[in-house]
Amino acid sequence: MSMTLPVSGRLDADLRLVSADSALERLQQGAGARIGAPLAPPQMAEIARLARSLGVAVSRPAMVASENGDIDLWLRVTPDAEGYALSIEQWSERPASAPRFGGETSKWPDDEVHGVQGGEGAMLDLDPALALEKGNDNAASLLGTLDEGRGLTRLFALGEDEDGGFALLEAVATRQPFDGQKALHRASKREVLLSGEPRFSRDGDFAGYRVRVEAIDAGEPAHVASEDEEALDRTLRSPLDRIIKAADQIVDRSDGPIRSDYADYAGDIATAGRHLLSVIRSMSEQVVAEREAVELQDVAREAAGLVTAAAEAKRIDIEIEEEGEPVHAVGERRAIVQILVNILGNAIRHSPAEGTVAIVFDAEDKRATVTIADQGPGIGRADQQRIFEKFERLGMDDGTGAGLGLAISRRLARSMDGEIALDSAAGEGARFTLTLPSVE
Repeated sequence: MSMTLPVSGRLDADLRLVSADSALERLQQGAGARIGAPLAPPQMAEIARLARSLGVAVSRPAMVASENGDIDLWLRVTPDAEGYALSIEQWSERPASAPRFGGETSKWPDDEVHGVQGGEGAMLDLDPALALEKGNDNAASLLGTLDEGRGLTRLFALGEDEDGGFALLEAVATRQPFDGQKALHRASKREVLLSGEPRFSRDGDFAGYRVRVEAIDAGEPAHVASEDEEALDRTLRSPLDRIIKAADQIVDRSDGPIRSDYADYAGDIATAGRHLLSVIRSMSEQVVAEREAVELQDVAREAAGLVTAAAEAKRIDIEIEEEGEPVHAVGERRAIVQILVNILGNAIRHSPAEGTVAIVFDAEDKRATVTIADQGPGIGRADQQRIFEKFERLGMDDGTGAGLGLAISRRLARSMDGEIALDSAAGEGARFTLTLPSVE
């Protein structure tokens, strides 16, 4: 897009944008504000506040999100008798970058709805009064004929939860997401689960709900959760699901433009949330999901991204072998990420500051391997089996970890027909090798 520079505007004493060239006005509108409102793009507003605080002209770079990507600017804010003069002296546009660690981003998982496996699913759009809107034809195969304007409670009889409450009604009162609402389809007498996300207009007004209807398969018994699993589900899974969905919406920019660095952060949050869900599944002894071909180098990069903060705190370099052909294994991606995160976390914890953790790969005899080597104190032979036992921390007294990581990792590896081996000696560092079936 060609741009005539400089792009100019004016702020009043309260940093409200009172006049602007058309290009600057578009930036203001893209950030959700109008002429007359405070300057909205965050980095531009911060530069204006600095100029007001110092009482002198300030020039700084800034990045602003647009509908098509990111805009790099050079902004100058100059105080004068009437307020502040804005001048954008450089303007460079570039496409929005993808998040660093993508992962899957489906807002409605198709393989499970809080423990109920399989079954058909359908989506319903409801207005603010929870009546059906137009365009719900995709649900006809599950629910039969759907008439516009028909209320949700005319279609379903809602069921109470264990505490005597109704997840849907409690959520509607506060316009929050809900899930796990049991219901009976009145016409077919079929049991279903309802989950929903609130919808909002561009002006921020409540516009109803997008509801998923998931049939409970009566043909096969659902997994019966223990009391501990149900406690984990109530306490952790529902909030995590909401965090992941919100982060995915930010990554998708479905609610409007956002700078790529913010989208990166949101992508990291979604990836970490999915990893934590996999930890919860492992703790509750659930079965590993369907296996697929996984590139180990790609999974290792994702795992390394999840431990970046810990590595940077100790100034430890994580070196991932990039030479050679990609190594592919057969397994469940989230489980492999979890295993590598657990091993990397231990390697960082035990390595000296400014050390190096190396990740290398190999494939031979229908087996694929990834090895993580650290420069720590090593593990004596007498402790090399004990370290894989639950709650074993080998004398760590710093309060870090619970001694579950390696126990969970070995169980996950074996559930995928794999294994974890340790090669170490006191004073020689440790080398943990994950072995999995390779792609034939």
